[in-house]
Amino acid sequence: MFENLIGLAAIIALFVIISRQQSRIGLIERELGALRSLVLSAIPQPAPKAGQVTDGATDEDLVAAATIAAPQASEAIAAEAAAATLGVPKIEAPAEAGEGTSAEPVAPAEVAQPAAPAEAAAPAAAARQTDVETALGTRWAVWVGGIALALGGLFLIRYTIEAGIFGPGVRLTMAGILGLVLIAGAEFIRRTGFRVPVQGAASAYIPSILTAAGAFILFGTVYAAHGIYGFIGPALAFTLLGAIGIATIAASLVHGLALAGIGLVGAMATPALVASEAPNPWALFVYLAVVLAATAAIARIRDWKALVAAAFLGTGIWTILYMTDTPEVNLASVMFISLAKLAVLAFVWLSRRDEAEPSFDWPSIAPGFFVALTALGLSVDPVFAKAGDALHGAVLLSALVAVALYRPRALPLVFAAGLATVLIYLGIIPPATIGADALDVGLGAEPLATSDTLTFRLGIALALVFIAAGFWAARRFAASAPVRSASWAAWGVIAPLVVLTALWFTFGDIDRDLGYALPGLLLVLVFAAGGEWIAGSEEPPRGGGPAVSFALAGAGVAGLLMLHMAFGSGWTTVLLGAAAVVPALATRWRSYPVLGWIAVGAAVAVLGRVAFDPTIVGAAALSKTPVFNWLLLGYGVPALAFGFAAWQLARTTNGRPRLALEAASALFALLTIAMLVRHAMHGGVIDTGTVTLAEQAIYTLIALGAGAILVAIDMRSPSSVLRYGSMAAGVVSAALIVVQHFVVLNPLATDESTGTIPFFNLLFLAYLLPAVAAGALALYVRDKRPRWYAAMLALMAALLAFAYATLSVRRLFKGEFIGLWSGLGQLETYTYSALWLVIGVALLTAGVWLRSQVLRVASAVLIAVAVLKVFLFDMSELEGVLRALSFIGLGAVLIGIGLFYQRLLTRAAREKVENQQEQLANRE
Repeated sequence: MFENLIGLAAIIALFVIISRQQSRIGLIERELGALRSLVLSAIPQPAPKAGQVTDGATDEDLVAAATIAAPQASEAIAAEAAAATLGVPKIEAPAEAGEGTSAEPVAPAEVAQPAAPAEAAAPAAAARQTDVETALGTRWAVWVGGIALALGGLFLIRYTIEAGIFGPGVRLTMAGILGLVLIAGAEFIRRTGFRVPVQGAASAYIPSILTAAGAFILFGTVYAAHGIYGFIGPALAFTLLGAIGIATIAASLVHGLALAGIGLVGAMATPALVASEAPNPWALFVYLAVVLAATAAIARIRDWKALVAAAFLGTGIWTILYMTDTPEVNLASVMFISLAKLAVLAFVWLSRRDEAEPSFDWPSIAPGFFVALTALGLSVDPVFAKAGDALHGAVLLSALVAVALYRPRALPLVFAAGLATVLIYLGIIPPATIGADALDVGLGAEPLATSDTLTFRLGIALALVFIAAGFWAARRFAASAPVRSASWAAWGVIAPLVVLTALWFTFGDIDRDLGYALPGLLLVLVFAAGGEWIAGSEEPPRGGGPAVSFALAGAGVAGLLMLHMAFGSGWTTVLLGAAAVVPALATRWRSYPVLGWIAVGAAVAVLGRVAFDPTIVGAAALSKTPVFNWLLLGYGVPALAFGFAAWQLARTTNGRPRLALEAASALFALLTIAMLVRHAMHGGVIDTGTVTLAEQAIYTLIALGAGAILVAIDMRSPSSVLRYGSMAAGVVSAALIVVQHFVVLNPLATDESTGTIPFFNLLFLAYLLPAVAAGALALYVRDKRPRWYAAMLALMAALLAFAYATLSVRRLFKGEFIGLWSGLGQLETYTYSALWLVIGVALLTAGVWLRSQVLRVASAVLIAVAVLKVFLFDMSELEGVLRALSFIGLGAVLIGIGLFYQRLLTRAAREKVENQQEQLANRE
């Protein structure tokens, strides 16, 4: 009983609010008539006095004229009308001209002066109050009233049930009559000319709310008659519920999108509400097709994208639920509803639309997704695949492509078909073929999808479909819609490449298979010719846009696959590196930007191969012959090819691909020498053995030499890659010297044999030669590179020379093995002091001669170290004449250095005075 009182109170409140709003609407209409008569005046006129009537035009004429002459006045009119409605004082117009007043028209600036801030606050508050009251009175009241009507009908039925007043039949009849009365009342209100007079209240359209409440009650009545009382059978209940849903959707043409949503939800929920002992999939899917077609037709008229997307979504969900929950699937019915979705999309929703628009239709995503998911299930699921249903999946994928061709705005269908095809054929690859079975990735020993002869043939057919459709559509839209053209071209190469790779991994020989290499070569030719065909229709022609780039990139990937299929490991690496020359040469005839990046892709592929197998042909097959082995071809040929490609690009398209290929060429040149050195020094074996000092010395010399070569090339052909690459080589060399030569592999720490030959030994290779190389490079780059770079190389050269001299003295006293744990003798200790002083003087002389501040600073540091050694170490460790000679030698050297600097500074001061005197003489 309490619920009934709530419903009755809500209905009474609704009518009270509506009656108040009608009076306010009448006042607003009167104010609008007065204000629009003012707007229609050619010259601003004073406002009429209270009660004055405007003659000469009807109210409708005034409204039409005001709309044409002064649309900008609508906001001011609405604000003033609202203020008048709420009792806010109005700004009166000036009185008519009388005695002592000017008869000139009043200027607008004089009529409406800006109000003070305090005065402006009142209209703003009134406007806010109007908004809240409008929302309460025109929108919320209608919404609550509609809900109250629907609930009131249900509560009334509930009360009659609890009180036992009427039987079930009478109650259901009364509920049905209530729903029909609400719908009829809504139609009566609409036909009598009801309009929403208040801006922003369109969502509270009263006929729409009443219709929705009536439909809700009718849905509940039919369901109760079937599901609760069993008065009607499943067939009749199904028909009635569907009819109510479709009728509700149809009524949305005059009542708005919200009602269509209610009808669609009811129509889609009908199959779940009606239970049957013998479900008929044909009845379900024919019903869904009818609902979908009706919804799409109505949504097409109103351009309701959300509604049609929801209809496709509901239909797709029912299809997937049927396929997953039904023990024996009726394949024909599944094909029917899948093709029906595509037919509705193509012939109902997208009919008579402007296909020239480059944008895509986003509601097409829903049918594309569910049809592709259905095809994926038919092809991958073992139950369907064993029954040969993969053929039907391929038909659905082809249908997706066909509809996308017929309706260009349905571009999402291409992506759905392409993704489904890729997933299907990636699923047939045995995990063992790609080594996934050895990884903990959740894959078993069996592939995810069934691979048989039918799958093989369907893969070829689908690849041909994507190639033909993709390139034809890409050419068709190359000038008008580049993004659409690129999408078609992308799937025209991606799907065939994935299919070919999957078939090769599944049915072919992974090491070498000429039977698959031939189709790979055919794809190279087809993709290259297709790219050229698409480029002919571009605006301007031969521009090398995104569609052409996808086609030519696909040709490059197909060439990569072809080389792997046709040749063994060694020749694949060599030929893949040499293949970088082909797109570079092609830039002589076509300036497509993608050609340079294809060459870069070849370099990346070769780098990936050597990272996977540094021996090129495998450790077992690698010859032990120094230099002339697969390492020379596998690293040297790509280095030359990348260098030639960079040279060619520098003369045609230039840009970043040239820089990348220059870097790749320099890198592979260094790798060639380094790998040959390691191969020779480890007896023809490339392994992970410990690097020796001799091997490290060779690597350091290679890095220093590479830095010099890159500088020389950069001076002839300037390039940022060569410039920064040369400095990177020098920095890497310095890091190797500090870490490896001085710390990790230092013979003082490792006690490694330095050799038996007095001069040409390990110290000569590891310290003297790098010192000479670093010093020569520092001299060469003094005016070609930043000062810090040349100073770093000079410092490395000085440290290496110091280390060589010191370690040579150690070897002179200790022999082949010079580890620190063998101790120091007094004569050896004195020799170090004398040697360091001599080296310090030599560095000072070289620094003055070369005008190198770095060498002079290094000389000062070394002499300071020698001084500390003499005073702190030699004084306590040396005895007798050696101690005396140590101090005498130190003193003589320091005095000589002081004398040298005094003469040097005196000569510099004298030259400065002479230069100043010459300048004064020249001025006089």
